[in-house]
Amino acid sequence: MLYREAGDFKTSYPADNQTFPIKFDRWGYWVILAFAIFVVPFLVNDYWASSLLVPFLIYAIAALGLNILVGYCGQVSLGTGGFMAVGAYSSYKFMTAFPWMDMFTVTLLSGLVTAAVGALFGLPSLRIKGFYLAVATLAAQFFLVWLFNKVPWFYNYSASGQISAPERSVFGITVTGPNTEAWAQYAFSLVFVIVLAWVARNLTRGTMGRKWMAIRDMDIAAEIIGVNPLRAKLSAFAVSSFFIGVSGALFFTIYLGAVEVGEAFGIQKSFLVLFMVIIGGLGSIFGSFAGAAFLVLLPVVLKLVGVDLLGWPTDIVAHLNLVIVGALIVFFLIVEPHGLAQIWRVTKEKLRLWPFPH
Repeated sequence: MLYREAGDFKTSYPADNQTFPIKFDRWGYWVILAFAIFVVPFLVNDYWASSLLVPFLIYAIAALGLNILVGYCGQVSLGTGGFMAVGAYSSYKFMTAFPWMDMFTVTLLSGLVTAAVGALFGLPSLRIKGFYLAVATLAAQFFLVWLFNKVPWFYNYSASGQISAPERSVFGITVTGPNTEAWAQYAFSLVFVIVLAWVARNLTRGTMGRKWMAIRDMDIAAEIIGVNPLRAKLSAFAVSSFFIGVSGALFFTIYLGAVEVGEAFGIQKSFLVLFMVIIGGLGSIFGSFAGAAFLVLLPVVLKLVGVDLLGWPTDIVAHLNLVIVGALIVFFLIVEPHGLAQIWRVTKEKLRLWPFPH
């Protein structure tokens, strides 16, 4: 009975309201965090960084942002790919216009630009909701991709229409460009994940998070008790877009290095992040990480098992990946709408009483 709360007493309100009230959870959190910071950078290689770790960290930030909007505020969005493109192209313009600017500032400014764009496209949420809002954000997705394709200023009049990240360093360590080492990519992305996860957790547990959840549960009742729908909805769009913009900037500068907007930030990107949130669990910080980990890990596992071990054709494995993801979405929507986060929550409740059955 290692996982238990017997004897774990609380003597203050802050201790009773902490994120991990059970001591075993806190120990596990600090062990995982210490392992990610002090061990993984010395073990990671190019394959694991490019195929698993860096995309997981970047998609986790995007899933966090979308979960704030969809899971906590109840505003459906299908424009995630377009907002990631805003972050990517903003970082490119900042890097080329201000070569002296450090990468932390570039990434944060790209997030702020995306937050402004997200708040602008969030204005229709004041009058429409549900399916109609989803269509409006889908229109934003197509408009932003068209804009970055058709206006040459965004890609500095390049003949190919692609943008490429110039080489930049942080504290003398190269983090962008072809000469970047795997551990540097991982460490730079990890810094943003840790900080933004802490911000998201505190926002959703504070006054702003309560307002978002009130709007999600019943917007008319929330307005009657004093919640301003204008501020609540636009702040949710802005904060969500900031997270997504940071992930888009990292996706371009750290992970890919060169992108073409239609290929990298098309509608499939919006659905991928939405599926991460659905499978991981709506309204859950842990669910964002679980969904991102699952959908990043699944193609890697299928490739190792299907292609390398069983010798199946790669196109069959790619189609199998789509079939599995679709089946899982249907399964979670029917059987467990709260996703992997709820499964983990129930598992912890069972472990508290183990070996007793109830």
